[in-house]
Amino acid sequence: MSTTDGADASLRTPTSARNPGDEPAAVPADRRTASSSAGAGEGRPELSQSTTRLADGRTLHYYGVLPEPAADRRELPAVSTSSQMRHDPILDEWVVMASHRQSRTFLPPTDQCPLCPSTPQRQTEIPASSYDVAVFENRFPSLSTGAVAPPADPRLVAPFEPARAGSGRCEVVCITSDHQASFADLSPEHARLVIDVWAERTAAIGAIPEVEQVFCFENRGVEIGVTLGHPHGQIYGYPFLTPRSSQMLASARRYRAEHDRDLFDDVVAAERADESRTVLESEHWYAFVPRAARWPVEVHLYPKQRHLDLPELSDAERDDLAVVYLELLQRLDRLYDAPLPYIAAWHQAPVRIERDLASLHLELFSIRRSADKLKYLAGSESGMGAFITDVLPEAVAERLRSLATPAGVDHG
Repeated sequence: MSTTDGADASLRTPTSARNPGDEPAAVPADRRTASSSAGAGEGRPELSQSTTRLADGRTLHYYGVLPEPAADRRELPAVSTSSQMRHDPILDEWVVMASHRQSRTFLPPTDQCPLCPSTPQRQTEIPASSYDVAVFENRFPSLSTGAVAPPADPRLVAPFEPARAGSGRCEVVCITSDHQASFADLSPEHARLVIDVWAERTAAIGAIPEVEQVFCFENRGVEIGVTLGHPHGQIYGYPFLTPRSSQMLASARRYRAEHDRDLFDDVVAAERADESRTVLESEHWYAFVPRAARWPVEVHLYPKQRHLDLPELSDAERDDLAVVYLELLQRLDRLYDAPLPYIAAWHQAPVRIERDLASLHLELFSIRRSADKLKYLAGSESGMGAFITDVLPEAVAERLRSLATPAGVDHG
């Protein structure tokens, strides 16, 4: 296949298989699901981590090379959330309302970044003087295990349902202490550490009783809406199945009933057979621009061996993913010779229901449609949910193939 010429050798070897408070340190046996127990691997070394508390009681985890213990000396009030969920009976969707987030930190100058390590002169959300990866509960969470149901509304009549507490979990994942870096700048070893953290937090958050779906994601760029410039991602634990996941599962359920086959497997097989939208292929992963891409730049990444969630990935698949993901991000930044704003969204199986219908994959997309133009969701997309795109997926895939890292050049 000519689609990987010039790429790193590891990307040229195709194969043909396809709480604000207390949280569980380990998932109890009676709460364990595939998302928390699979993929551990025989002999896999335990992920190096330590846990501490911030001044307001929130949990902070360090991963990788563990820093010297440091106390959070800030005087912080207790975290207070007003999150509630209201049901839209017409769309049959839950909407989270978190008015307390209006006061969250917004685009601070670099010397006031709350995600940089602390210094003797300034305390941040990270008390340590350096770190590899740090994960903590968001101080301004959309969802929280501490949320309480709003008072009953005596005016409420059918078809409206009572509002519910915005229960769940929102965590911030600081992928490096270097404020000027991005994910694409990480070494493969550091990227592998982040992947392990995603998997570990997926299992831990999935063990929270209120959580029905775990979502790991990264937003990059002010064009996307990022309010903190430090390289970071987030993990949400939703108390419901999100609309997009519900739609995917409905399609997979219908396809299985009609064809007795898996929809995701067949989509990947069809893309691999076509080849025109292939971006790259490695021993364990396959990346392509979807045939009906919605965004000007959009790449989907699937493991060749079908998995339900990140914890199921083997050591070999995680090592390979680190290299493949860095290669994808670096190609995106070469598109316009500038950092590309993007959203990286990991789709995982729900915690409990219809897990067998799902398939782990990454959807990576950008709103930039040219060097100086952005794709805005205008009337058709925002008003009707009908996407209109300005570029053909085959052209985007061809361009991304042409931007492969030359053989012999190290990632990171």
